Amino acid sequence: MIRINDQITIEDWELTEHFTRASGPGGQNVNKVSTAVELRFEAERSPNLPPFAKARLKRIAGRKWTNEGALVIQVQDTRSQARNRELAETRLRDMILAALAKPKRRIATRPTLGSKKRRIAAKKQRGEVKNLRGKVNYDE
Repeated sequence: MIRINDQITIEDWELTEHFTRASGPGGQNVNKVSTAVELRFEAERSPNLPPFAKARLKRIAGRKWTNEGALVIQVQDTRSQARNRELAETRLRDMILAALAKPKRRIATRPTLGSKKRRIAAKKQRGEVKNLRGKVNYDE
């Protein structure tokens, strides 16, 4: 069971762990011990997550979200299986907390007078450069 905050806890039946051999450094140990962890959280079926959090979590997860509505987190950062397991749970907790946080509503602002003047000056300068590229008239 993973405790997210005071109201939300993730039950054991919602999580599945699968251990595989990690790539990278580790010497001979890397060929013998399954230290990499793949944590699968059945987010779509979770009764503990509110619907708005599921929608935000899907957007935050990106490619980690499967077609079945599960969130898959793979960790192979350390040589220790226990530490990789902790890292996976921490990453899951952080993603869920980010999904629970209500995003700030953007307030549209108008451009300042100075920025308008700078934009017009830059356009005039660019137009002048392009105007000078024309054919040269030697008669004048």
